[in-house]
Amino acid sequence: MDKAKKEKRYFRIYEQLKQILSASSFEDAKMATILAVLHHKMEYFFWTGFYVLHKGELTVKTYQGPLACQVLEKDKGVCWAAIKSNKTIIVEDVHRFEGHIACDSRSKSEIAVPLQNSFGKPTGVLDVDSAEYNSFDEVDAHWLEMIVKLI
Repeated sequence: MDKAKKEKRYFRIYEQLKQILSASSFEDAKMATILAVLHHKMEYFFWTGFYVLHKGELTVKTYQGPLACQVLEKDKGVCWAAIKSNKTIIVEDVHRFEGHIACDSRSKSEIAVPLQNSFGKPTGVLDVDSAEYNSFDEVDAHWLEMIVKLI
């Protein structure tokens, strides 16, 4: 998808989510709604989910797409890299990312966006995989970071 089209689509999704998410303060409901909207409106999203820190582990909370890894191996993979750096990580080719955790061999590229508490400390990640290489860029990073803040 070209950047201009992607920007417009994310803008519409963001505005839609802002309105929908204002109906509830329940974090789980917000996460589930975000995933449903993103997964079904962004055709290159193959797997879309949230992993949260629970007892020192990154554990899947809710997702859309094929079966997920329940717990991600500590300090390994894209999601842990996002947690440790507290920054969005974009990976053009997951097979070239050292320590990549392959929950589904069809995944080719990935973006992981940290969830943060009110003090800016990471509490989890929004993780999105694509079955295509080079699917994610700074447009995805910008808008997914904005969307995560709606939680």
